[in-house]
Amino acid sequence: MPKKIKAVLFDLDGTLIETVSEIALATNDTLRDLGVALVSEDQVRNWIGHGTKELLVSALAYARQVPVEQIRALESLADIFKKFDSFYLARCGLQSHLYPSVREVLLHLKCLDIKMALITNKESQFTRALLKAHQLEDFFDIVICGDTLNTRKPNPMGIQLCLERFDIEPEESVFIGDSSVDAQTANNANLSVWLMSYGYNMGEPLSKSHPDHIASNFKELLSLVE
Repeated sequence: MPKKIKAVLFDLDGTLIETVSEIALATNDTLRDLGVALVSEDQVRNWIGHGTKELLVSALAYARQVPVEQIRALESLADIFKKFDSFYLARCGLQSHLYPSVREVLLHLKCLDIKMALITNKESQFTRALLKAHQLEDFFDIVICGDTLNTRKPNPMGIQLCLERFDIEPEESVFIGDSSVDAQTANNANLSVWLMSYGYNMGEPLSKSHPDHIASNFKELLSLVE
C-alpha cells in the first residue's frame, strides 16, 4: 500500500502560474533594444523550462539566425542578460495569472499540514517577484530557484535537499510539474510525478515523459491526500 503523502513539491511556470505572456514581452523588449527580429509568444512557450538565460539564448539565436553556441560565445552576453533582467523584473506579475484552483488547493494542503516546496529553474529575483505579486510567499516551506544551488533541474539535488530538511522519504512525496524536465527531475530523485496538461513542455507531448499521472485540473491533486 502506498505511504501517506506528507510533502508536495511544485514547479512554478506552467504549473502554478501562467507566465508566458510577460516573459515573451520582456524577451521582445530585449530584442527590440538590440535592434533584431522579434519572436512570437508560441516560440517563447516552447523555450520555457531551463531558466530565463537559456530562453534568451534561444531567442537571440533565432532572431540572428545563428547557432546557440555562437550566442553563448558573445562577449556582450552578460550585458544582454542584464537588459533582459531589467525588462522582465519590471513586468513580473503584470500579465501572469494563477491557473484555476491553484490557491484553493494550496490552502487545502496547508490546512492538512502537508509540507510544500517550490523547485524552479527560474532565477530567484523573478521567483520572489512572482510569488509576491500573486500572494503565494506564505505557502512554501522551502523555495529553491535556478540560482539557489550549483545545480538545477533535472538534477535531483533540489528535491533531495527538501526531503532531507522535511525528514520525509521519497515515497511519502510527489512532484507536480508540467514538463519533461520536471518528470526527469522527479525520476532522478525516485519520486512520483504528476504533470499538468496545460503547461509548457517545449512542444513535446507529455506522454513521452511517462509521468505517474497527467492532470488537466489542479483540483485533481486533492486525490493525493484524501
